[in-house]
Amino acid sequence: MVRVIPEKITPPQELPRVSRERLLHTLRESMEGCNSTIISARAGTGKTMLANDFARRTARRVAWYKLDAPDSELAVFLRHLCASVAAAARPGFGAQLLERLGDGAAAEDVPLAVEYFVYEILQSNEPLLVVVDDLHLVYDAEWMVPFFRRLLPLLPPEVHVMLLGRSLPPTPLWRMRSKQTLCVLDEPALAFTPDEARSLYASYGLPGERAGAAHAETRGRAATLDARARREAAAEDADRAAAPRGGRQTGRLSLRLVKSPRESVGTA
Repeated sequence: MVRVIPEKITPPQELPRVSRERLLHTLRESMEGCNSTIISARAGTGKTMLANDFARRTARRVAWYKLDAPDSELAVFLRHLCASVAAAARPGFGAQLLERLGDGAAAEDVPLAVEYFVYEILQSNEPLLVVVDDLHLVYDAEWMVPFFRRLLPLLPPEVHVMLLGRSLPPTPLWRMRSKQTLCVLDEPALAFTPDEARSLYASYGLPGERAGAAHAETRGRAATLDARARREAAAEDADRAAAPRGGRQTGRLSLRLVKSPRESVGTA
């Protein structure tokens, strides 16, 4: 039997130092007008931080599922996906699906799996946000495209699915974008603006004028910009901590330099 790993269905604890309102606004609009959102960018661009910040702010229940490589097996994926929804708001969710398909689910079972999943989703009108992180790890799985291509259009307005990956999912899912049922946030959109960079620097107690050069050199890449601000803040803290000791050392040195000439004169 496939064992559910609790860490994979637990939302991350870390939140961004600064909330990026323009992106949060885009996600709110997507949740109101679409049934799914894709956040696609390389590692270090702030995908998970943004999704987690949004999830903490929404009034909806949040089912979080972070994938690993073994989740390319449909049975593993389904068990964790159902467990994430059950943990978020609906105890026992997925019982019929898992009883019917068990641990032997394969690509040919996708239509039945989606049918059961949607049926159970429709049993409650409670608003729900489902976040699937690191989806790129299963892009090559035979069942991935058929599953989401079938599932996403069937979701009720009360349920929104947010898919996070390091690249865009395979092409067939783009048909939903043309029907305005899918919103996409890509890497350029995730890059920090100059104003956001200044806010980040201010959160570390650094003057805003330093953020301009950092923003230009990092091209607004979230992790790189934050690491630079953190280093600069640490360096300033170290300088402030060392300043009093440096002053006392300078004073002692000055006294020795004054004394030495007198000793020399006496000897002469």
